[in-house]
Amino acid sequence: MTVKKKTVLKNLCIDIACAGAALVVFALFHHVLPRQQQSLGIVISNPYKTERQDDGAALPEDAMLWASAGISDAPSSLLSAKGGRGNGGKGSSGMNSKGGSALTEESEAAESETDDTPISEKFADKYTGTVVATENSYSSPDISITVTEETWGRSTYYLADIYVRDITCFQSALARDTYGSGFRDSITDMAALNSALLAVNGDYYGNTNEGVVIRNGVIYRANKTNCDVCVLYYDGSMRVMPGSAFSVEEAIADGAWQAWTFGPALLDTDGGTLSSFASTGRIISANPRTAIGYYEPGHYCMVVVDGRGESAGITLPDLSQLFHSLGCTAAYNLDGGNSSIMVWNSEIINQPSGGGRESSDALLIAEVKDYE
Repeated sequence: MTVKKKTVLKNLCIDIACAGAALVVFALFHHVLPRQQQSLGIVISNPYKTERQDDGAALPEDAMLWASAGISDAPSSLLSAKGGRGNGGKGSSGMNSKGGSALTEESEAAESETDDTPISEKFADKYTGTVVATENSYSSPDISITVTEETWGRSTYYLADIYVRDITCFQSALARDTYGSGFRDSITDMAALNSALLAVNGDYYGNTNEGVVIRNGVIYRANKTNCDVCVLYYDGSMRVMPGSAFSVEEAIADGAWQAWTFGPALLDTDGGTLSSFASTGRIISANPRTAIGYYEPGHYCMVVVDGRGESAGITLPDLSQLFHSLGCTAAYNLDGGNSSIMVWNSEIINQPSGGGRESSDALLIAEVKDYE
């Protein structure tokens, strides 16, 4: 081989090695190494602290604030999530690596008489004047939780029955208290840092750039998604909708407190069971699960199902049946598999698959007032 050919081959090998190194650095930066992401930073005021008009429109000017420095008007990125609550979810409802959408494009909230009693006045018999705690229950003037271990077929699941008088007791936590990708913490640590009584893993928002992220009244992201979106409002109501039906403007006007993007919905808009899901067979089949259920404003449940061990896990159709049997009117699937963890009294009480894994976020129940 001539010297010239050796030089060309050497240079080619160097170029290939440099290109490979560049790809590794790119992959680390975009998929592994923690990095903050740009946030919409829109803070949603609690509309129930002010007098709303009868038609539900026109909140006071200070009802929403642009928390991010330099934002003086609604960001143009709001347009990317403009779907319209109650527009029938016109748009695609395919599947993706999460759960796809279980709701059809014609899905609309059922028309029914609503109880306008504030959650602060409901379920008075569930609360106690002082903190009363047992091994599997906790009650105070604002919170009531009962945690039980149950079985469903060949599976074990953990059920937390939850009442809150103040919706701000239903919180979310971000890993390392930072919005971005690659940030992860254990559910136990997030619970401890936020003095949570109860915690489960969330939707692992940091694993993708799509969908809606609203945490504790702050809109971080509102991108297009084919997944179902679950929104919890300041009035205590909860609604699951196709991602194409989510509207930032209406989320602000209606007082969204939390919103998650994973799914799919586990009950239809009438509270009935679902047997068909726009997801892959791997997602639909029996797996460890984490999900939240909604009965009515102020009353919720969290469910974690063990799997891939002595407990067989649960399929999405069976999970739908489970929430229907509990009497929920809406239910929503969150991240599962090794992520499925429930923390109660600072301890993990289920048997996480593979020993569990860290997550980018958690759902919490925590006191917002000090009680003896």
